[in-house]
Amino acid sequence: MTIQSPDRRRRLRRALALGLVLTTTTATLTSTSATAGPPRHGAPDLGPNVTIFDPGMPVGEIQATLDAAHARQVDNEMGTARHAYLFMPGTYGTAEQPLQIKVGYYTEISGLGASPTDVTINGKVEVYNRCLQDGGTANCLALVNFWRTLSNLSININAAGQDGCRSSANFWAVSQAVSMRRLNVSGGNLSLMDYCTAGPQYASGGFIADSRLPSVTNGSQQQWLTRNSEVAGWSNAVWNQVFAGTVGAPDDSGFPDPPYTTRATTPLSREKPYLFVDAKGEYQVRVPAAQRDSRGISWGTQMTPGRTIPIRDFFVAKPSDPVHVINSQLARGKHLLFTPGVYDIARSIQVRRADTVVLGIGHATLTAVNGAIPLQVADVPGVVVAGVTIDAGLEESPVLLRVGSRHGRNAGTPQNPTTLSDVYFRVGGPHIGRTNIALEVNSDHVLIDHTWVWRGDHGVEGFTEGVNGDTDRWRTNTGRYGAVINGDHVTATGLFVEHFQRYNTVWNGEHGTTILYQNELPYDPPTQADWMNGEVEGWAGYKVGDHVKHHTLYGGGVYVFNQNNPSIHTENGFEVPETPGVKLHHIMTVNLSAGIIDHVVNGVGAAADTTRIGAPVYVKQYPTP
Repeated sequence: MTIQSPDRRRRLRRALALGLVLTTTTATLTSTSATAGPPRHGAPDLGPNVTIFDPGMPVGEIQATLDAAHARQVDNEMGTARHAYLFMPGTYGTAEQPLQIKVGYYTEISGLGASPTDVTINGKVEVYNRCLQDGGTANCLALVNFWRTLSNLSININAAGQDGCRSSANFWAVSQAVSMRRLNVSGGNLSLMDYCTAGPQYASGGFIADSRLPSVTNGSQQQWLTRNSEVAGWSNAVWNQVFAGTVGAPDDSGFPDPPYTTRATTPLSREKPYLFVDAKGEYQVRVPAAQRDSRGISWGTQMTPGRTIPIRDFFVAKPSDPVHVINSQLARGKHLLFTPGVYDIARSIQVRRADTVVLGIGHATLTAVNGAIPLQVADVPGVVVAGVTIDAGLEESPVLLRVGSRHGRNAGTPQNPTTLSDVYFRVGGPHIGRTNIALEVNSDHVLIDHTWVWRGDHGVEGFTEGVNGDTDRWRTNTGRYGAVINGDHVTATGLFVEHFQRYNTVWNGEHGTTILYQNELPYDPPTQADWMNGEVEGWAGYKVGDHVKHHTLYGGGVYVFNQNNPSIHTENGFEVPETPGVKLHHIMTVNLSAGIIDHVVNGVGAAADTTRIGAPVYVKQYPTP
């Protein structure tokens, strides 16, 4: 295997420098699955890229199908293939013949039960380090293990047949845009790093919600959010490990050693909708209800509270469906289910009806064409958008997802917030992308539950390689703002925003709350002049508007790696108004080996410079009590 571009070499060198230790082009999609084809078990037609297993199938047949899928996807980081592998209720694998699943790019593994306990995998579901050749040396790490989903099933860990190291845990070595939801894991340990491969073994995730877990090894994970779950134990931390509403979470009184941030409850939560098959064999979508000040799993003693929508009330979209057909179905009152694939969107998909559910499976991807806004949600409450990736296209879009037409219409309600779950954004990566803003939230009472908003720092965009490669990316792959939050009472649980060319996040609304924020400033400003905010050197990674009176952040990190010009300065990682109602808890900056952040927040905190590579500068609370 060879590395595809010098950009990846630079990312690897950046990883090696950290020295962490433990303390637009869319392809026509065709079926590649041996069991895909006509609908099974009375299922709706979910397209050729959805495979449904039932417990009567031979374990060897299921294993062969999933092994082939992993072989195709393990290195397909910038490809167009999208797949979902769904398991009917029942048990898969035996003590003697466990089912050992490895999950590659753009792959969803999910159970079709009403509860996670309805589908049991005797075996393992894993992601290992991706091993790349750099100058003839294998570098094995998880820093680019993106875009995969695991949900709604039980894993009885059985490592029969695996070697000594591999038998020691169920490995989930991932980074951004990867979610674990509604899991019931038992019989062994869960490791969020892969310590069985040679190499630096770094990882940069991640997100778990609504799951019952055994002892968890955080390992080399730079940051992680565990929300509304149960853990038997949690070992070690690196920079920014956050827990909200999690039974068994570690105490955070010793912050920053270890760097834990723990909230007993989650102020606002809503679990992601999920597809399931009921006792009559009918396909349904369960839409969980919003919860306030919640703690623990939603499914322990009863079905997750919420509403059930029959699949017949959804328009099941394929990549070949034109937008005017999708909008017509939405206007008729249908909900929307995107099957796996890449959708060219040359005019906006318009969600105008309250309580509409837009659910993607298999990492369905909407790509802007001709500067379109791929998805717009009107000034209505209770809309749920989940499991969708939105890509910028060659012509600049004003925004990629807009929620609410403008601030002040008060579309949301406290009891029924519009919710975005596992909604991911890309500006560049697989192709050149351009947008002014990726995510714009204008409505009040919106919940953002896990998002990765990414302006690509590497990829196969066709930029000029060599000396001017990074300069070309700065001029060509353009994204000014990652997330712009104008609505009031907006909550974000797991907000990951990276590499935008001005403010990565701008929060203008009142009474906003963020629980875990992760940011890398852009790698590629060519000069300091290109990275100036008026007279100020650089743009903060997290900006709260000057007029805001109330805002709260728990657990935030801003990282710097100015690889194109290591002399560049950024004055502050965080910039907020000086007022008692704006409070930041457990924040930090860190240098990844190039560039300088002069202060953590508002001139407070030491410089994150190259004298302290990989060693965070922490501020426990701002303003100081």
